[in-house]
Amino acid sequence: MKYPPKHHLEKRFENALELIKMYPLATLITSSNHKVLSSHTPLVHNAMGTLGTLVGHLDKFNPQIEHFKDSKHDLEIIFHGPEAYISPSKYSTTQLPTWNYFKVHLRGNIVLTEDSQSVKQSLIEMTSFMEGGQPKYILEESNPRMKAAINYIVGFRIEITSWEGKYKISQDKINKDQERAKQAMVDSQSQVKENIEQLYLNHQSKN
Repeated sequence: MKYPPKHHLEKRFENALELIKMYPLATLITSSNHKVLSSHTPLVHNAMGTLGTLVGHLDKFNPQIEHFKDSKHDLEIIFHGPEAYISPSKYSTTQLPTWNYFKVHLRGNIVLTEDSQSVKQSLIEMTSFMEGGQPKYILEESNPRMKAAINYIVGFRIEITSWEGKYKISQDKINKDQERAKQAMVDSQSQVKENIEQLYLNHQSKN
């Protein structure tokens, strides 16, 4: 296989899991009856199954739910780590412009969670994971807002069957330039705050 290049592939699944835990917002892509749909939703990994299971939720009115019910649907999940444009000016050698990134692609079998109590428990567990080791918020089972919303939420789990880590980080360059590309990605994150402010401003100005 010529693509992706072997040097862009992450070989250790535990490293892919680390990215999933750091950046849990996933893109779910499904194909059913010649139609492709996608959604963005956080997924939490647990150890059930050979490669583990991803647990998530969607609004019950999301049309992608119908894809999940189709036993012949095709599914791919993508987790997005850090990424950045790398200017040739960053290198010590002559190079072309490129875009570096960390991505994890997975495939699996999806099972819908119909029981509202199970959905509620998975929401509590996901909140606990997102809050981290020193939580400032605990989602209680008796929470009235969750009770009001639970009938509008569809839970699901995906048993992972295969994975691919696509880490394009200038591995084909000399060591010095690999370090420069790494620093360029780190430096690019300083722009994130300004971008957030601008995106909010753009959105609010149109509403």
